[in-house]
Amino acid sequence: MRVEFGVLGPVTAWDEAGEPVALRGPRHRAVLARLIIARRRVVPVSVLVEDLWPDPPAGAVATVRSFVAALRRALEPGRAPRTPARLLVTEGPGYALRAGRDDVDAWRFEQALASVGTLPPRRAAEELDAALALWRGPAYAEFAEEPWARAERARLAELRLGTVERRAEALLALGRGTEAVSELDAHVTEHPWREDAWRLLALALYRDGRQGDALAVLRRARALLVEQLGVDPGPRLLRLEADVLAQAEHLEAGPDRDAQSAQTAQTAQTAQSAQPVQAEQVWARAATAYDRTVAPGARARLESTVGLLRDLAVTGGGGLTAAREHREAAVEAAEELGDAELTARVIGAYDVPAIWTRSDDPRLAARLVDAAERTLAGLPPGTHPAVRARLLATVALESRGSGTRRADRAAREAEETARGLDDPALQAFALNGVFMQSFGRTGLAAQRDATGAELVAVSARNGLVSYEVLGHLIRLQARAGLGDFPGADTHAAAADRLAERHERPLVTVFTRWYAALRRDAVDAPSAPEAEAAYRDAAALLEDAGMPGLRHGLLPLALLCVRVRRSLPAPAGRAAEDTDWGPYAPWARPLVLLAEDRRDEAAAALRRAPDPPHDLLAEALWALTGHAAVALGDRETMRRAYRALAPAAGELAGAGSGLLTVGPVTDHLTALATALGHRP
Repeated sequence: MRVEFGVLGPVTAWDEAGEPVALRGPRHRAVLARLIIARRRVVPVSVLVEDLWPDPPAGAVATVRSFVAALRRALEPGRAPRTPARLLVTEGPGYALRAGRDDVDAWRFEQALASVGTLPPRRAAEELDAALALWRGPAYAEFAEEPWARAERARLAELRLGTVERRAEALLALGRGTEAVSELDAHVTEHPWREDAWRLLALALYRDGRQGDALAVLRRARALLVEQLGVDPGPRLLRLEADVLAQAEHLEAGPDRDAQSAQTAQTAQTAQSAQPVQAEQVWARAATAYDRTVAPGARARLESTVGLLRDLAVTGGGGLTAAREHREAAVEAAEELGDAELTARVIGAYDVPAIWTRSDDPRLAARLVDAAERTLAGLPPGTHPAVRARLLATVALESRGSGTRRADRAAREAEETARGLDDPALQAFALNGVFMQSFGRTGLAAQRDATGAELVAVSARNGLVSYEVLGHLIRLQARAGLGDFPGADTHAAAADRLAERHERPLVTVFTRWYAALRRDAVDAPSAPEAEAAYRDAAALLEDAGMPGLRHGLLPLALLCVRVRRSLPAPAGRAAEDTDWGPYAPWARPLVLLAEDRRDEAAAALRRAPDPPHDLLAEALWALTGHAAVALGDRETMRRAYRALAPAAGELAGAGSGLLTVGPVTDHLTALATALGHRP
């Protein structure tokens, strides 16, 4: 049965016949609303408890589970007993609502807005009318006072107001200015801070032959903005007033002109749809003041740019990609100025937390390491130790996966300096470098867990949210590697909670993958079920801006699923169509074995290098050992045994928080047996 959900007004649901679904009490609807806000992502039970009760009662977790059970009965009344839910699902430490893109009115509203930008004015007006008709009242109406709903309610309200203005723009383009005037007049009365609404109202009046009324509206706008908000009108309003006074020709209606204007409005609306207008105004005023005050060639602009890039990198996949591109240009610009201390500050200011041990851009990473090393050599005597420590931490981070002594020494020196300076932000940055260099051998999950615990403690005491999230993700990985899934669940929930409250969308990539790993390792589902969980998690990587993580990861996870269940690797066309990415050397022997090409498999195994020193070392060594046993390659068996022995108490690959090939002990036993000695 298809269920549609409504949140543009009181929270409700309708069945296929359009009849309301009985959602029980207000807390049942609150759970549903909270899951819809999460947009198909998992919401941990602990977060639901905190959001439902300021002071959770005893048995709150059990109560939430009873709410979920009641919602499942209401939403899937025909589901057979003991069959898994398809809509409100349990995943990892919590629940997710797997509603389709067209099944939530707010999501349909957003899709409609996204499709309007290229439409001609008549079609645009029709589509915007239909989109506005979805609203039955304020979004999430009965949860107006709930902190967990506040940001989403504000975002949707801002989208709606912008849609009203975009519709007015379309009406103006169609020559329906009189109709636009009546609607815009009510709009600006209710929302007097919206400068674009005032602009459109004045323009509509002018085109209706009411120049005096248009000027009166612009002056009323100026008075209200100054008196109520304490801000001056923006440049577009001021320019319009001058154009109205001059009866500028370009103010007259024209299809090409209005189409361009509508496109401009659509672009502006998209850019500000996620932020309340007041925040947008603050940003615009600050940026204007900066441009006016700081000279174009000032070196301070470079340092300010890196600060912006650091913030941009945690906003999502697009922001992360853009930050990487502009970071290289900023470092090059700093080096061209020949000021080693400035260059050091520009390089070291980009202290964006990093959790994955394979670089997203190896070429850029190598250039950054070279630049940092050159700058270290050129620092003048008397440079503050923190400047040097940040360069060393950069070397450690950007040398991830290299396993070089230089990178390890850089991490340790940066950490030692940070401790001596009692600089929490520097200490967190240095600890990130220590984490990246903690893969000298297998079996170091406990050591990384200690690093993660220190990161959490330092960051929580000093308000370093991004590093607190990093600490929890490191501990999630480490506890999973040690087979402590309840402990890993705790850190996944903590990371999700922080990410949601501080807008860190990329965290979900790792916690969703962890949920797939947990299902695979703990629930022991069938191979198709485990593969489906990994495929769902992989969908989040499409726009995450992390090619170093994405490339080859899903095929590797699916191969591990099959090896754990003693199933052959993909073969034939399936193997040919698979992009194994950087994991091809360790997957290929198993693929060739599945095709019964033993000689080629043996040659491929001999050519395979030792796995890199990173989060997947144990998994790749386990796959290497598995292939060696199948092929009777005793030398490779011995190498795999020696490499895996320090990790005897761990789950191979689970220390990545992403996948597993099962207990390392099982692989050691198989290797020892094949070699003819006790494990």
